Amino acid sequence: MTAPFWSHGWYRFAHRIDSPNFGPRPQGVDVDLVVIHAISLPPGEYGSSDVPDFFTNQLVHDKHPYFDHLRGVEVSAHFFIRRGGELLQFVSCDHRAWHAGTSSHLGRHDCNDFSIGIELEGLDGDTFTPEQYESLISLLPVLASQYPLKHTVGHEHVAPERKKDPGPGFSWLFLQQAWGQEPAFFPPGVFHKV
Repeated sequence: MTAPFWSHGWYRFAHRIDSPNFGPRPQGVDVDLVVIHAISLPPGEYGSSDVPDFFTNQLVHDKHPYFDHLRGVEVSAHFFIRRGGELLQFVSCDHRAWHAGTSSHLGRHDCNDFSIGIELEGLDGDTFTPEQYESLISLLPVLASQYPLKHTVGHEHVAPERKKDPGPGFSWLFLQQAWGQEPAFFPPGVFHKV
């Protein structure tokens, strides 16, 4: 059933843009975590090539003052979902993308080793578009059919002292209800926040 959707960790229905920023996963590791992020470059500006350029080490740092502190930074995510719902993939899900940094989940450190990173075009604390939720909700079950997923969290949950994304503007309840996963699949307490 999954064969038409995947080829060596690449999802057939995502626009593929290869990032050089990846590595092998540790041998025998189960890919059982999804980490959801928010990113926009410059912050709050949408629709440009700046995020894909950043993930492929092609960002023109002189283009905007904010980019200056990103010189030499090498990061990536497996997926990037634009405001209009377009799905881009930068790293095979069979490989380790560089999205979570110093992180831990349920006592395991280095979440990049066992997670899939999904970046939503946006700002932490701001809201996301219906098209982004639609794309995310379409992607997650397909990921779960290919990898033994057990949890979906935000960057803020695996690196709480460093990160705040996707933030309070992201509706975990909507994601949970639309996907149909049990609440235990998601971070503790996200359904009780006002």
